[in-house]
Amino acid sequence: MTTISTTPPDTSALGLENEHGAHNYHPLPVVAASAEGAWITTDTGERYLDCLAGYSALNFGHRHPALVAAATDQLQRITLTSRAFHHDQLGPFCAELAALAGKDMVLPMNSGAEAVETALKLARKWGHQVKGVTEGRATIVVMDGNFHGRTISIISFSGDAEAHDQYGPYTPGFRSVPYGDVDALSSAIDSDTVAVLIEPIQGEAGVVVPPAGYLHAVRETCTTSNVLMIADEIQSGLGRVGTTFACDREQVAPDVYVLGKALGGGILPLSAVVADADVLGVFTPGTHGSTFGGNPLATAIGRAVVEMLATGEYQARARAMEPILRERLDALTGRGLTGSRVVGLWAGIDLDPALGSGREFCEALMRRGVLAKDTHGSTIRLSPPLMISEEDLAWGLDRLAEALEELRGTVVAD
Repeated sequence: MTTISTTPPDTSALGLENEHGAHNYHPLPVVAASAEGAWITTDTGERYLDCLAGYSALNFGHRHPALVAAATDQLQRITLTSRAFHHDQLGPFCAELAALAGKDMVLPMNSGAEAVETALKLARKWGHQVKGVTEGRATIVVMDGNFHGRTISIISFSGDAEAHDQYGPYTPGFRSVPYGDVDALSSAIDSDTVAVLIEPIQGEAGVVVPPAGYLHAVRETCTTSNVLMIADEIQSGLGRVGTTFACDREQVAPDVYVLGKALGGGILPLSAVVADADVLGVFTPGTHGSTFGGNPLATAIGRAVVEMLATGEYQARARAMEPILRERLDALTGRGLTGSRVVGLWAGIDLDPALGSGREFCEALMRRGVLAKDTHGSTIRLSPPLMISEEDLAWGLDRLAEALEELRGTVVAD
């Protein structure tokens, strides 16, 4: 006999998402309805300090006036042409972003994963046409602990079981080596190697910073071996670590930058592959494309982002916040944290597993009005908007200390 439920359906935004949305995420039970700067307001009026900033997509905060103005102005004119026609924003965007990166050319896409896929295709085509690698034999060296997206090709070389498992068959042609190990990198390169794909700082892994001098050694190895150095700066780039690009911290210039997230100003998806003409020039009409890639609305916003970064204001702000963030987190090591890594306005903090999971810690932060995200068990990432005030950052760190005390007290009570 069929039982008919008399419980009325949950028609709230959260209820509808739980019932009709695919469960490929496990978000905190906070329903954002509006936001400004570093603060989010929910559908029931609670305010939360955003210490995730869309995984660095919101480097300039929610609804930055200059970015909203750029989007609003462009919305009144034209939003999409496809690349079948020219439009008046694409050329200036490419020129301005290329100048910011010190390169010749830009290929705009939409999501970060699309940009990484573009870079992989670029490396293979360059390897075949320029380096002379036999088609079908090209290899790309990647790093253990990497995160570059979730397409089939990208998860083929992921070591994260949740991202990788049960999606085979996988794309061949990748060799993974320990992050930070120059000797292992050198050993993995042979005559068929066309590129090394690296995050200058591994974000999803927990803001893992390589040993000093490592990026220099990677650059030298790539140059000596005639392979492309591809820097995935989707999370680490565009001001987050106190420099325009994370590679700038060691004054290293890769052959290819892969950019995304903050490039769209937290308004639209916008990504890009940036390189010199002798690399990007291997793409010719019809060999790669995207209907929405480089659309007028996204590139108008991207131009405003590049203009803001060109002043150096946001990079300087991240540098100024770095010692404040480091000092406060260092003081909590041994008091609930087992360690932390701080670079610019970005931190990975390791919770003592005896106190609970990273998810439980984020829930304790949420109860105190702070939003953050766990990764890999007991590690939590902090990446507030670069425009956050020192007062708001201090308030958020005070709440973090309180959350640790709560978890410590719970363990003692048990």
